[in-house]
Amino acid sequence: MRRFSVRRERTVAEFGQASERVFNHRHSFADELSWLDSEGPTSPELVRHLGKAESLFDFFIFFSYRYYHAYHGVRAVPRRAILVPTAERDPAIGVGLFHPIFRSVRAIMYNSPEERALIQRVSQNEDTPGVVVGIGSDIPAAVSPNRFRQKYNVRDPFAIYVGRIDENKGCKELFGFFERYIEWAPTTLSLVLLGEALLPIPAHPRIRHLGYLSDADKFDAIAASDLLIMPSYFESLSMVALEAWALGKPVLVNGKCDVLRGQCVRSNAGLYYETFAEFGETLYALESNRPLRLALGQNGRDFYRANYGWPVIEGKYLDMVRQLQQEDRSGPGGGQPRRSVAAMPGWFRRRRHNLPPARDILARLPTGPVVDLRSAAAEWSSRSRQERPSTRLGAGRERS
Repeated sequence: MRRFSVRRERTVAEFGQASERVFNHRHSFADELSWLDSEGPTSPELVRHLGKAESLFDFFIFFSYRYYHAYHGVRAVPRRAILVPTAERDPAIGVGLFHPIFRSVRAIMYNSPEERALIQRVSQNEDTPGVVVGIGSDIPAAVSPNRFRQKYNVRDPFAIYVGRIDENKGCKELFGFFERYIEWAPTTLSLVLLGEALLPIPAHPRIRHLGYLSDADKFDAIAASDLLIMPSYFESLSMVALEAWALGKPVLVNGKCDVLRGQCVRSNAGLYYETFAEFGETLYALESNRPLRLALGQNGRDFYRANYGWPVIEGKYLDMVRQLQQEDRSGPGGGQPRRSVAAMPGWFRRRRHNLPPARDILARLPTGPVVDLRSAAAEWSSRSRQERPSTRLGAGRERS
């Protein structure tokens, strides 16, 4: 592991001003570069090192397209860059400086079919090799629901939320919906929250915040729950939903998030809502109907094993690496395929205010889940898995 100095981190006020300018007003390419720089963390030292070390690695894998390290790192080593974009349906996808990056990398490892459709529509990068991969999770071999209940004195049935407790994650709406639900429904269900709280949590006896727990306690808590609720509007892939499915638990998600809704449709392992009425009816159906919970939970377990177990994830990465190495060997003169990024605009062109607001670009992109009933496991396992290449990978810094 190599670590590199960071020249600057994010200043909330400065980044907010830059986002307002780029997302909501006509702006320049220079404004977009300033926005990227203000988001942080910026590390020119890392980018310089990538350029110098390019020949030492077969490929570099960059996580999260919207950060400094990925944008400038891809520009430094486009012939060897593999991008894991983790793109969400938010205004950042409309920032124009990223679109050439999506077309210039050697390959893209998408988190979901919805993410692939979003990026292909905004950047016209259909010719860039790509595959829907997602990410695995280290699910423990054994969990103990009773251990969690005894340790935290949880007696009643409960739904669980795991993650940052933030308005951007839909938690404020979740609190309002749940408080209305327990007034409306004949229920003893509680809501248990795990994670850091960035907004006030209602002082209600049926809403419990346990803070940040160890992984062992987290998995015990999910196993003890009746269901997981994921209220987020923006996700490229919900790891906690996958973890709930791996443990045989159904999920209830915000249907306004295309990715979460699509995952529920493809897995047949969860329900989704957009309004309070839908929230109440779907939650009551899951709470009151144990056979339904068990059936959806089993579907989720099967979906996770077929698509997100580590052998599946690793197989897709290695298949892509092998494909790219084959391209390298069969390219002109046995060399690498030509990959380059469009040159930066000149001084005057950078400062022309001729770029539309990023939100306007986002508004023109298609919405809705991508219904693809093919098993991702069948997609990768049908390929030959013999003679995996010997490969050295250099990694861009991941930021979550």
